[in-house]
Amino acid sequence: MLLLCPILGWGQQAPAISPYDSAHYSWRKPVPRNRLRELRPDRPGVTESPFTVDAGHAQIEVDGFRLINSGKNEEARTRDLRVAYSNVKLGLSRYTDIQVEVPLYSVVTERPRSAPEWQERNAGFGDLAIRLKHNWGGNDEKVPVAVATLGYVRLPTGGLGGSGGTEYGLLVPVNVAVGDRWTLEAQAASELKYDRQEGQRFLLFSPSVAVDYKFTKKISLLVEGVSQWDTQQKQWQSAFNLASIFNVTDNFQLDIGTHLALDRLMDREFFVGFTLRR
Repeated sequence: MLLLCPILGWGQQAPAISPYDSAHYSWRKPVPRNRLRELRPDRPGVTESPFTVDAGHAQIEVDGFRLINSGKNEEARTRDLRVAYSNVKLGLSRYTDIQVEVPLYSVVTERPRSAPEWQERNAGFGDLAIRLKHNWGGNDEKVPVAVATLGYVRLPTGGLGGSGGTEYGLLVPVNVAVGDRWTLEAQAASELKYDRQEGQRFLLFSPSVAVDYKFTKKISLLVEGVSQWDTQQKQWQSAFNLASIFNVTDNFQLDIGTHLALDRLMDREFFVGFTLRR
């Protein structure tokens, strides 16, 4: 028994084993399924995850349903109903994954401020985006801080329901583990957007901060604050976001949430979605 005590003590104090400790994995040589890390999707908040998909594995994150109502101070209000908006990911290496946003179906309606009813309606496929994420530290979960950069290009494939022009973005998400239950998340995002009505591009800056609390291994709550400023309106807009997260299995997660506008210009959203890893 005395001989076993040091062994038992070492087993309790040793840090979690990284799936990359013993070998090099890539998209051609997948990480064994029994060594996958904790599921860390980019959804459900605006603040994305700095963690990449395990090498050689695929992950799909889906907005099963999302309703977006535009702010009330605009000349024309819009309502965007999105169904099966999917982000398909593939782990390329230890620190990098590639992602394709596939907006399968959306219905965009518009109502001028003076009109009593919704008028214009455009439905169909949305704007496709290609994204690349690289983790600069913390991906192996050996340290409490993780940081990454994520770049994307969004193509105008949505016709009259899309933005009408190519858009670009660069995001820097950070994740800090605070104990066993709390996680602090933050993100700085800069995007080059396109305004179809004005026929010109503009810059959008949107910092965000979020706190995730785990009630149990299966249930957690995300509370998030988001602000944005662009070179068109030149004023800050803010929202307060809430989402409940349900970890059904190690590879399947459900979420439901809302974006509550804190001023008249910010969009209001409600969504239900899921994440599946293979």
